[in-house]
Amino acid sequence: MTKKILPGHGSGGKLMNDMISGMIKEILGRDSIQIDDSAVLEIEGGKIAFTTDSYTVTPIFFPGGDIGKLAVNGTVNDLAVMGAKPEYLSCALILEEGFGFDEFERILISMKESADSADIKIVTGDTKVVPNGKGDRIYINTSGIGVFRNPLQRKPIETGDKIILSGTAGDHGITIMSLRNNLNFSSALKSDCAPLNKMIDSVTEKFPGSIKFMRDATRGGVASVMNEITAGMNFSAKLIEEEIPVADEVKGICGILGLDPLYVANEGKIVIIADSASAEGITAELKKSEYGKNAAIIGQIDSVYPGKVYVETFIGGKRLLPLLVEEQLPRIC
Repeated sequence: MTKKILPGHGSGGKLMNDMISGMIKEILGRDSIQIDDSAVLEIEGGKIAFTTDSYTVTPIFFPGGDIGKLAVNGTVNDLAVMGAKPEYLSCALILEEGFGFDEFERILISMKESADSADIKIVTGDTKVVPNGKGDRIYINTSGIGVFRNPLQRKPIETGDKIILSGTAGDHGITIMSLRNNLNFSSALKSDCAPLNKMIDSVTEKFPGSIKFMRDATRGGVASVMNEITAGMNFSAKLIEEEIPVADEVKGICGILGLDPLYVANEGKIVIIADSASAEGITAELKKSEYGKNAAIIGQIDSVYPGKVYVETFIGGKRLLPLLVEEQLPRIC
């Protein structure tokens, strides 16, 4: 029987990771394709970071942002977590026949405002139109180039290192899901979509050499990021449930629907692995930013379950956090 693409192949979970590390890398270049937030490329005179991403969220407008803001900030953040300064952005648009000019204009204005806020220039792009019924109103692809002025935020992780989350988990995914399902009992829900490059700059400049890993916890949430870090390693990641910041609204909806906020997408949160001596200082620095005001140390690296991620619960028990086969909420970015 012929295998077919499933929604889970684009979800950030096990199906997607298996497809990328297997067929895609095998065919396109196992030695050249870098599976990270951005590829680090050597050029004459130094290094650059290069990244690309496509956006297909529905609905395209939501509390806290829209697909245009999401596209710009997502690419900015993928560059920034590598330690690069975002400089240039491309914008490719696929529009469905019949899409309204008023909504299109709103999205373009949002992209421009987001780019200005992040100090990145939109310099090139492409536009295509597909027949009515052959698209989903609008898809956006953005690619970005960043220049390294801070050290690459990738170093060997060791037991005793601390795990830091820059704010509340699950805001974006639960906001999108609530809109789709007409869950109107919480008007405080809002996407965390934000440019994090300036906050990241302040941390990396004040704590050079202390950060060992940094990633924005988008599809698959915090749990998926931690699984990617620990996979095949001789260490494990312990998350402490009572230390993980989750907004009351998100916690309530997750409780009603049986979702785990650690697997829910974020669009303005980073996970940092740092040496224990600097973790408190890094967290305090994050809190100075409006995007990091709820930052917290949420766990540490140990050797209890090598290659695994687990949570120490409120009552002192332990439960494993495996990589999900599919994402809990599809089409959220």
